[in-house]
This record gives sequence, structure tokens and C-alpha cells, in this order.
Amino acid sequence: MDKGALALIRAFRKNGFETYAVGGCVRDLLLGKVPHDWDLATAADPQEISDVAARQGWKIFDGGGKRFGVLQILVEEKKYEVASFRREVYGKDSHRPDHVWFTRSLEEDLARRDFTVNAMALDERGVVYDYFGGQDDLDRRRLRTVGDPVLRFQEDALRLFRACRFAGQLDFIPDKKLLEAMPLAFYRVSGLALERIKKEINRLLLAEYPAKGLDILVRSGLSDQWCRKSKEGRTEEIMILPELSHLPNTPQMKMYHRFNAWYHTLAVVNASPPDLTVRWAALLHDAAKGLPGIRRVEGTVLTDYGHDRAGAVSAEALMKRWDMTSPLICHVPWLVANHMKFHYFVNHQEADPERWIRRIAMSRIFQTQMELKRAFWELTELCTADVIGCGQENSSTSAHIELGRCLRDIACSVPVRVQELSLDRRVPKILGDYVSEGMKNLLHRVQMGELPNESEALYRAALHYVRRRQES
Repeated sequence: MDKGALALIRAFRKNGFETYAVGGCVRDLLLGKVPHDWDLATAADPQEISDVAARQGWKIFDGGGKRFGVLQILVEEKKYEVASFRREVYGKDSHRPDHVWFTRSLEEDLARRDFTVNAMALDERGVVYDYFGGQDDLDRRRLRTVGDPVLRFQEDALRLFRACRFAGQLDFIPDKKLLEAMPLAFYRVSGLALERIKKEINRLLLAEYPAKGLDILVRSGLSDQWCRKSKEGRTEEIMILPELSHLPNTPQMKMYHRFNAWYHTLAVVNASPPDLTVRWAALLHDAAKGLPGIRRVEGTVLTDYGHDRAGAVSAEALMKRWDMTSPLICHVPWLVANHMKFHYFVNHQEADPERWIRRIAMSRIFQTQMELKRAFWELTELCTADVIGCGQENSSTSAHIELGRCLRDIACSVPVRVQELSLDRRVPKILGDYVSEGMKNLLHRVQMGELPNESEALYRAALHYVRRRQES
């Protein structure tokens, strides 16, 4: 057991309060994993928790959870969440309980939790307290709710998204009753904040087996629900992920794809590295396939020309609707828009990768040379996963990997901004009154390939630029 968690348990027990490690840390230990966080549950009420911590000289943080019996305690520079045993009743709020009351019973506290694998406790001797069959579900790799799944999901609608995440993180099969209960709680999703849903789906995308959770999310209909977003004092209703709804019913040409559009998408996500930008791009890269105006049927031939460009527009709208970070808003649509171009460059030796990169550098889509290089790493990973996700035998990714390496090498030689020019002190001095426009001219010429990014060449070019300006 973690040293700090053990110190907390012993301190509370010494003061007469049963205390246990609970939830995810117990689950992870039983799965042979190292827990990331240690959460504790105790028979002490919030005031008693504060009193014990004060006697030990530990710093206490509220964090807004005290009214729910949850406090954070700093032990040897590490925070631990300590919660009072409690029972709760839910009401109008789709996530937080309306009423909480404290209890002295561990079993009552565990009974209110979401899934059996998260409803186990561990004492300082290593004894596991499992009242709801969590260990059996771990052995069976099964995800079940504690008690009635309809009630569990209707109490807290965020548990619907947590079910998807845990399926992806643990590689567990959801119980049939759990799946059947999900739609009966969809009406509660509209009360959830986008930020909470976004956090769960981002964590799912970074999971070891994201396809399993994403499949539940989409095929259950959960991705088609609405949630709420607060902005500048206004509450706005927004759809969650309708962009994916049609993919499970979208066939593809067997000549090129073993799977339909949805299972191909899942295979690409699983084959991509656990990087949030790449995983989002993998999820959305074919989202426009099958849509009116994109899907064409000529006899037995199916085509989706332009799905990359249409998908990029849709991806950008989604990133903005979700209030994603600026890098995601920039990179994800760009990756979707360019994944077919990357495949084209792999298969056509006459294509000019250097010209491609120079045009991108001049477009200022990316703000730095390092960002440009990073974008081509992301594109390489996406397109390599795309090949794997086609499911074709004897398909090779070596050409994609080699092209990606070549593109990143070229990106290292093409500056995106003036600060990346290999200038010495002579250049700004010689440019004098023309320094601003002169620097832009030098950058443009280097980006065009007319001028090497070398200090002596840049100095001579600056001299020539000044002479021409003075003569004109």
C-alpha cells in the first residue's frame, strides 16, 4: 500500500475511525497495476476528519467537496482524497446528489457507488471488503453496476459516460443489463455540463482499448444526446457527437476495406498512439463518409471523394463546439483534411513533398517550425494507423513511416517565422529603416527555397535588398 495512504489509515484508526482505501486504487491493485491515485473512505465525519488531520499536522483542502463529506489532505507533499462514509439521494441535478447524510457503515458507503469493480475496500492488513461481487467481475472482465443499473444511471447520468470509459480502460465487456439500462437514462444527459462529458471522452480516447468504449458510446445512441454548455452567463444546449451516428451503417468497398466505416474508424483509433490530437483525428478522419453529397454509388462501386475536406469542416465545428484548446482546434481539422494527401504522396513518387511543406510554412497554419514538425509526426501516425485499420492482409506501413521521416526532416529546414532565420547581428543593422519588411522578405525567400537559411547568405541577401530599396 502507498506509504501516505497507510499513514492516513493508521492515524484515523488510532483515533477510533474505520478507514479503508477504496475505489479505483483497490481495483488496480487487484489487476496487478500501480494505482495513480489513492482515495480513502472513513467512518469519521468531515469535522472529525479535519480534527484528526490537524492533530497530525497535515494540511487540509476543501476543494468544494466538504458538504459531500470529501476533503483533501496533504501528506508528504502528496494529496489524498478522504471521504466520510455516506448515503445520498439524487434529484433534479443530473450529476450531484440533492441530499447527503453520513453513516458509520462501510457497506452502505460502497452500495452507493457506480460499478462493482469500483465498490471494493482495502484495509491496512491487505484484507479486501467486497460486498457486491467486484472480484468476480474482475476475473470475468465484466462491467456491472452496483445494484439496479437503471437506478444507478438515472441517479447520475455521468455514469453512462464512465461506463464507456471503463470499458475502454479495462478492456471489459459491459453486462447485458447495463447496456439495456443505458437508454432509459438518456433523458438525464441534457442536465450534464459539457466539461464533464468532455473530460470522460478525452480520457476514453487515451485509454488502452478506446474502441470498446467508443462502440458503446455510439451504438447505444449516447453520442446523439444533448448536454449543456455555459458561456458568458448563458446556458446553451449542444449535441454531443452526432458526427459519428451514421458510420455504423456505412459500408465500404471490400477491395480496399475489410470493415464498414465505423469498425474501420475504431480499428484506426486503436492502432494510433495514445496522443489526444492523433486519437481525435483518427476518430473523425472518415466521419464524412456516407454523407449526402459525398457518398456516390455507381453500380457496385462506392466512392467518397471529398470526404477529407468535408470531414475537416465538420471536425473544426466540433472542436469549436466543445471549446477545445487552440492546438486541437488547429491540428485535428488539418489532419483530417490532409490524410488522403499523405496517402497520395506515398503512392506517387512524382509528388513534391518539399513544395508541400514550403506552402504550409508560408500559410502560417502553424506558428513555429517545431509545431510544423509535430503536425507531420501526427499525420504520419494517423495515416499509418489508417493503413492498419483497413484490415487488409500483407499491407505495409513502411512507406508511410519513411515518408513521415522525410517530411519531418524537411520541416526542420523550413522556417515558419522570422525568429527561426539563421541571422547574425549584421542583418538587422544593415536593414536599418527597412528591418520589418526586409525580414519578411528574407523569410519568404527562404520559405520559397530561393535562399538557404544560412547566416552569410542571409547577410548578402539583406545587403542586396537594401540597395534595391535605395535605388527605387
